[in-house]
Amino acid sequence: MAKRLTTFSKLLITLLIVAAVFFLAQWGCNNTQLGEMVKNQTEEAQSNSGNNSSTKSTAETTKSGKKGGLFGNKSNSSNNDDDDVIKIGVVTWGGYAGGQYFNEGFEANTRSRFFKEYGLKVEFKVLDDFEASRNAFRADEVHLLWQTIDAFPTEVNGLSDFDPVILWQADWSRGGDAIVARRGINKVSDLKGKKIAVAELTPSHSFLIWLLEAGGLTTKDVEIVPQPSAIDAAQVFKSQRVDAAVVWSPDDILAVKEVPGARVLENSKSAANIIADVFMAKREYVRKNEDRLRKLYEGWMRGAAEINSNKSNKTKAAKILAEEFTDRGVALTTDDALLMIDNVRLTTHGDNQNFFGLNPNFKGMDGEKLYTTMGDKYKDLGFIEGKVPNWRLVAYPGLVTSTSLQGGMHNAEAQKVYTAPTKADEKKEAVATKAVSISFPTAQYRLDENAKYIIDREFVDIAKAFGNMRIRVEGNTDNTGSYQANVLLSKKRAESVAEYLIQVHGFPRNRLVVVGNGPDKPVADNNTAAGKAKNRRTDFELIAG
Repeated sequence: MAKRLTTFSKLLITLLIVAAVFFLAQWGCNNTQLGEMVKNQTEEAQSNSGNNSSTKSTAETTKSGKKGGLFGNKSNSSNNDDDDVIKIGVVTWGGYAGGQYFNEGFEANTRSRFFKEYGLKVEFKVLDDFEASRNAFRADEVHLLWQTIDAFPTEVNGLSDFDPVILWQADWSRGGDAIVARRGINKVSDLKGKKIAVAELTPSHSFLIWLLEAGGLTTKDVEIVPQPSAIDAAQVFKSQRVDAAVVWSPDDILAVKEVPGARVLENSKSAANIIADVFMAKREYVRKNEDRLRKLYEGWMRGAAEINSNKSNKTKAAKILAEEFTDRGVALTTDDALLMIDNVRLTTHGDNQNFFGLNPNFKGMDGEKLYTTMGDKYKDLGFIEGKVPNWRLVAYPGLVTSTSLQGGMHNAEAQKVYTAPTKADEKKEAVATKAVSISFPTAQYRLDENAKYIIDREFVDIAKAFGNMRIRVEGNTDNTGSYQANVLLSKKRAESVAEYLIQVHGFPRNRLVVVGNGPDKPVADNNTAAGKAKNRRTDFELIAG
């Protein structure tokens, strides 16, 4: 005969059932998409009940119009008023995808891996208008702000009251910046005397300065037509009021379509190590939030590495960009966003170690070299007054040095692999030619210390900046002596230069194309001593890789 349950047993069973239901509901809330959605809606409802007036004000502002650039500012969740939110100012660019992907979007949210794995609330604020972004930084409306290391020397003194420091590199531009030119301009030397539209003191300006130097020119050899932005530069070119313009992608493609005979003269796919996007913050903010920022950096680098190493992750990142920008009123497809990401190199932890000079074996372009070089160039052009602070005063590598990320996906970018050069590479038209005078004793081909110094000063940095282009080293002589002897001597001199670049600067051997012209390409009259001296030269040429 079955026994009836006592009152105490019934109570105990009831308590066990209630507890089971409670813990099951809690698990579902924290571990399922439905639970997450219910939790977010509950938080939003609670926030709205106490902030109806401010929510209405935000909604009215959003409805009334856009503000501050191409997309304006989308209405924000209540989290964005939280003092714990790390607010990051960005522009319309694919190079910040590592952080936005890891954050599961632009707004602070509980789906974010920054939140789930590090306890961080992170918000990205799109500020395409330059002055608006700087004002937001000054007013602490954003804590971290985008910057390019080439342009930083031009504004660091203006921000000196806030003691800005560079925290990490987010990307290298790899196709996002380009120079378009009209019909008949096929190489850099063809730009001499031409009108070029460019937004001064921007990455576009820096790109132009490097490209002209690679072709043996300076900004004094061309007519600069200043523009407020790269978008304006593209429009001026399309109206055919200038001969060339430095633009952003996709305006390079559009400009070539709209101007008959126009072409992309060069872009940052080849000029691979000139435009470096970084993030800066006020030193005092970094001091107070160093542990949080280290976690932010680590998560960001993990996001970048995951995108770089997996196609589906890259597609997910592209969808985040496409949805965000479409919400802001610009129709951007996932394919468009993929192109934006493909136009950059999302830098990894290893890349940042190289950028801050923490890898003693790295011989490529780093942050200090770009910052110092562009500071000197802009100062020479009259754009900078006073002394530019030393790199060690503005670089803050502490987040990088205190982070340890293991595995191949976190390694630095490998050097481009070149196939062995061919005879066709010896004849291929050069994009840019830089003539460098290296003095050799009569009938000698070995480099002395002065010749090495000249190569270092005149060409090595250009070769590093245009890291995805082959280098053709052409030896030349005057017409003294036999023709065959001069051809052989010029080839040996070019080989000496190439070997120096390989052994000392770590250039891949197959990147270099060695040619001996002998007396066949004079640039001056061989009937005079001065002319003969000019003809005894070495030409460094950049050709397609």
